[in-house]
Amino acid sequence: MKFVLVIAMTLLLSGCGSVISRTIPGQGHGNQYYPGVQWDLRDSAWRWLTIIDLPFSLIFDTLLLPIDASHGPYE
Repeated sequence: MKFVLVIAMTLLLSGCGSVISRTIPGQGHGNQYYPGVQWDLRDSAWRWLTIIDLPFSLIFDTLLLPIDASHGPYE
């Protein structure tokens, strides 16, 4: 049961840093490229959780590189 819960949490949280850094004002911290990865690497109380999200944010940010190139820094 624990394994299923961990898998479900991982799937639900995947890409969280990427989504937050692009949609909530001020969370992108001025990063144009890979803002989700930068958001995951910040120093916070939830660092252990964002490290789990890091590989998913890396994939999602890579897929969104063309959009980031035309968008500019996320403020």
